[in-house]
Amino acid sequence: MRLQGSLSVERMCQLAGVSRASFYRSLREHSPAEEDMEVRSAIQEIALEHRRRYGSRRITRELRRRGMMVNRKRVARILREDHLLAIQPRTFVVTTDSDHELEVYLNVASRMKLTGINQLWVADITYLRLKAEFVYLAVILDAWSRKVVGWELGQTLAARLPLAALEQAIAERQFAPGLVHHSDRGVQYASGEYVRTLNKYGIIPSMSRPANPYDNASCESFLKTLKREEIYANEYHNLEHLRANLEEFIERYYNRLRLHSALGYQSPEEFERTAAASSVAGATMSFFRHKEIYRSDGDSLNIGKPAETGSPDHRFDESPAGYSSASCTPALLASASPAGNDTKQEQFVLEVKCIKQQV
Repeated sequence: MRLQGSLSVERMCQLAGVSRASFYRSLREHSPAEEDMEVRSAIQEIALEHRRRYGSRRITRELRRRGMMVNRKRVARILREDHLLAIQPRTFVVTTDSDHELEVYLNVASRMKLTGINQLWVADITYLRLKAEFVYLAVILDAWSRKVVGWELGQTLAARLPLAALEQAIAERQFAPGLVHHSDRGVQYASGEYVRTLNKYGIIPSMSRPANPYDNASCESFLKTLKREEIYANEYHNLEHLRANLEEFIERYYNRLRLHSALGYQSPEEFERTAAASSVAGATMSFFRHKEIYRSDGDSLNIGKPAETGSPDHRFDESPAGYSSASCTPALLASASPAGNDTKQEQFVLEVKCIKQQV
């Protein structure tokens, strides 16, 4: 049933003086076949338009954007009956090589509260299988809008692969110094050439702790979506064929058209356009960490003082107003990131320096 202008079914029933139950009963009695055919046709159109990438939730949202109020269970039933269920994922394979002696940087991303674009970029690498070989894809996403801002496809896991994706992102986006680049501890992201490029443009490197990918979850989610909705649904003749399909999926479908549940069912570009009109403050960063945050790293820093009792409205791991990521220079953050196991004392000293600079 399509919406009549801006009026909902409930409002129309109130104006007509009839109950909603009577309206739906009358609708089923007079035109059940026509209404069912209209809904089924719209569902099939959306499913095929998105090449079976959408499940019942996104199709339901898209139907409502088109003015058709349909229950999600009904959408799932029709998809099952018409054999249009979304393509299911396969097992994800880890490709990170963090067994190296290169410098590992402090995890800055976990402390950030994003308020706009170009505050935090997240990066990752995955493998894609062709008929006769494995190839590799490096991507960089804006963590706030989930938009893919840089990507590169190649036949090697060398540092030049993610570096090409980084250079594309730098060329495409206009950003201020202080942007944070977050990745895992892979040797490609810790390489000297990659870090020098970050420092050249005033980008702050940030890395996850081992076996803790949560700060990079949006990038992991994109790679999962890419494989499920594009890679596993097609066969590719060679690297160039795959490259053309990836460009179509990333640039013209994912960034522009695909509805993202984390963005209120908007596409990344639509989400950025919607937020562009409003003035957005800079990203904030918390420096005072609660003991629970360090639980996976071991015991928290004990300086011999009893724990204080805080207000329920304010946690000790956050400042009331937050601190700008620009208050800590890239050089300061880099200098406080020793190779190997950094101690809590060194992290505490870094936090104190950053607070003094802010003050």
